[in-house]
Amino acid sequence: MADPKSYPAPNGATGLLVLASGHMIWGRGFGAEGAAAGEVCFNTAMTGYQEVMTDPSYAGQIVTFTFPHIGNVGTNAEDFEAEAPHALGCIVREDVTNPSNFRNEQHFAEWMSANGRIGISGVDTRALTRLIRDNGAPNAVIAHSADGTFDTDALLAMAQGWSGLEGMDLAKDVTRDSTGDWTGGAWQLGHGYDEAEGGQRPHVVAIDYGAKHNIFRNLVKAGAKVTVVPAKTSLDDILALSPDGVFLSNGPGDPAATGEYAVPVIAGLLERDMPLFGICLGHQMLALAAGAKTVKMHQGHRGANHPVQRVGGDWDATEGLVEITSMNHGFAVDRDSLPETVVETHVSLFDGSNCGIAIKGKRAFGVQYHPEASPGPMDSFYLFEKFVGELG
Repeated sequence: MADPKSYPAPNGATGLLVLASGHMIWGRGFGAEGAAAGEVCFNTAMTGYQEVMTDPSYAGQIVTFTFPHIGNVGTNAEDFEAEAPHALGCIVREDVTNPSNFRNEQHFAEWMSANGRIGISGVDTRALTRLIRDNGAPNAVIAHSADGTFDTDALLAMAQGWSGLEGMDLAKDVTRDSTGDWTGGAWQLGHGYDEAEGGQRPHVVAIDYGAKHNIFRNLVKAGAKVTVVPAKTSLDDILALSPDGVFLSNGPGDPAATGEYAVPVIAGLLERDMPLFGICLGHQMLALAAGAKTVKMHQGHRGANHPVQRVGGDWDATEGLVEITSMNHGFAVDRDSLPETVVETHVSLFDGSNCGIAIKGKRAFGVQYHPEASPGPMDSFYLFEKFVGELG
């Protein structure tokens, strides 16, 4: 279809996406039955659908995959980025086929059902992506009914009644419950995940606002000993762990909302000259703690092919270099609000939005993208090496 419009359910339709605008997009449901309200976004990555679905940054969101063949390699226990999926559901073009990969352990549709996540196939995802691009990320309800029976009026009311991500603190819902050490390192084919080597390592306390596991693995790979703490851990409790540096993780929701309890802690760490490294939500809240503002984006950046250019800061002779990065964010740092104490270090080559900052006179920096990838390119691993290397 050229543009999604509301029309009667076609024969055989068992899946439905109801936008708050009243648009109804029909397809074939798979995974769990039921309905869930959230924000519809799109992701342009060609691989890594399991990592996307388990990324806590997608809490409260329904993911439209622009790559048509989702589920074709199945699922496995090694590719989780959290203990369970956090995206509410997904929308795909082609039906989920039987998996064809030696690492497969479970059919994607079965995995979705077992984890309570709803999927819809048979959707013109190009048209839906254009709708999001032109009109912004909409609030919607994704629904699956095996017998094809839907109360469309109730689903529309549910979509229109969902409050949206602005003002929503979701970090508190996806963070871990207690403090613990992280030991797993990088993954190798046929070997699995490495364990951290012994010996003296710089101690990084990582604040979990909804972190991906691969972030902690990359910190270990870069040479750190990692202790992970919940999102609402106090400044005193963090300092009591005697960190050499503190990492601020990615996560879902509005940074200004999470920042109500996180920013005072980050500001306290800055006052004590603690080395800091923030990714995505952590980057945004580092900017808030430095006096900048954040804004809701029109459509967000989500995918594994986003070009970012280094434009300033203490990056040796690398200014002007372009990295291809993995991104997942619907909020951004307002570059026009950056105070004189903050230097912009990276910008998006798609739209010029801020993608990195450094605090003048401090060992504190952040990037909007995901240097741990998973899925995505490994251009940005140097950031973990930069952070950990300065802690020795």
